[in-house]
Amino acid sequence: QVQLVESGGGLVQAGGSLRVSCVAPGRTFSRYATGWFRQAPGKGLGVVAAISSNGVNTYYADSVKGRFTISRDNAKNAVYLQMNSLKPEDTANYYCAARPVGDYSGGYFHREEQYGYWGQGTQVTVSS
Repeated sequence: QVQLVESGGGLVQAGGSLRVSCVAPGRTFSRYATGWFRQAPGKGLGVVAAISSNGVNTYYADSVKGRFTISRDNAKNAVYLQMNSLKPEDTANYYCAARPVGDYSGGYFHREEQYGYWGQGTQVTVSS
């Protein structure tokens, strides 16, 4: 079982920035592709961004392109989501997800069903 622990959520004003983090204690994170998903109240889960296990290739939902940046530090078993120019519609619970792949693989995955491991989520609230 892979444990994923998110942190860094909170309340921020529109136009502000926030960075959420996800760590996988005790895991060789270079063997996992990861992604960030979010779920707003009354809505379904949707992909925000994804990154390959080697950190080279990334994917972004159209709604966050140019504002959000996904990155990872495999030495720290961590993946990050830097969120800039936040909008009230970014308000959601943000979840980290991981999928085992080959070591330092270049593949990324942007569908919910492609991931087998999930964190508990961290709430991000953007006020107008």
